[in-house]
Amino acid sequence: MQWTPIGSEPLPPPLPPTRVDFSGNRSEFRRMVTKGAMLELVTFGFYRFWLVTDIRRNLWANTAIDGDAAEYTGRAKELLIGFLVALAILVPIYLAYFLIGIEFERWQGFASLPLFIGFYAFGQFAIFRARRYRLTRTVWRGVRFWMDGSGWAYSLRAMLWGLLVFLTLGLALPWREAALERYKMQHTHYGDLSGDFEGDGWTFFKRGWWLWLLSPVALVIFPLAPFFYAEFKAREWRWWLDGIRIGGVSLSSNLPHDAFYGLYWKVVGWWALLSAAFGAYMVVGTLLVVQLTGVPVDEVFEPGDGAKSIPVVAMMIIGYFAVALAINIVMRVYLQRDLWAKVLETVEVHDIAAAADVQGRGELAGALGEGFADGLDVAGF
Repeated sequence: MQWTPIGSEPLPPPLPPTRVDFSGNRSEFRRMVTKGAMLELVTFGFYRFWLVTDIRRNLWANTAIDGDAAEYTGRAKELLIGFLVALAILVPIYLAYFLIGIEFERWQGFASLPLFIGFYAFGQFAIFRARRYRLTRTVWRGVRFWMDGSGWAYSLRAMLWGLLVFLTLGLALPWREAALERYKMQHTHYGDLSGDFEGDGWTFFKRGWWLWLLSPVALVIFPLAPFFYAEFKAREWRWWLDGIRIGGVSLSSNLPHDAFYGLYWKVVGWWALLSAAFGAYMVVGTLLVVQLTGVPVDEVFEPGDGAKSIPVVAMMIIGYFAVALAINIVMRVYLQRDLWAKVLETVEVHDIAAAADVQGRGELAGALGEGFADGLDVAGF
């Protein structure tokens, strides 16, 4: 008779990694953001909260891990209320600075420094709290993500690391990113599973040190700038994904270094094309105004008689909003939807079974941080 001692059974082989599937339809997304951008225009920007919510629902719902799609449960009204509350806090600060600048005009330059520091601190606080809001509205397999930790503690860390990056002329940036990501991930949870971040600054530095070294060249020779930035973002995404841990679950990515070249150059191309179209529109419109009114071209732009320039100014405002609308659509299609899809197609999830028996935890977070992020223009997805 053969027997095996208890506890000496061989361990089963690890399961193969799970792919992340993205099934979103590009044409559908483009129609959604085009309609949303037009509604933003007629509602003076207030539709943006509904559009952002629709974008997140679209991206989340079409992202599936192990056959199950994620769900975004946030509501546009939450974002609107959070923005209005944040605005009630930020507007008095702007107003106070404006009045101080009028009263003490010669001290305005010195007053700009504490104002900048204050808004930078608010911005970092907003980034942390907005992330908390988005996570608590993200559900997978019926279990919600959530965050704890302090937004102000994160803001202080970001400010101190930002100072070090400034003093080292950007050399400390990889270590800053690693430290801040570690703080965010260590306060990130999926049900009763806790997150962590195993990426380190040295690994990030080794992947992109030459970009830092050659960045002054890209600033001088503009056509190189999109390549450099796209290269940096691809390396940053891959480094970030490789470092994520949620309980026993880990991610990895084989995102190539040139993955974003086409996306950023398409955005640059559309920007150049729309700028040229705006210039042609203004030339043709001005000539049409001159022909219809009989006013010479040089008199149309004379500052002395504003009435003659009203039609051209009106055309300029209409053209500007049309270009801004088109740029907005281009950015959302290429740098949100397409970038999202391109990243996810390279991601593998390891040990997904570790997330099989998870119990729900955590509380819903308010949208105030998202409101600050909108007010300070540091909002993300």
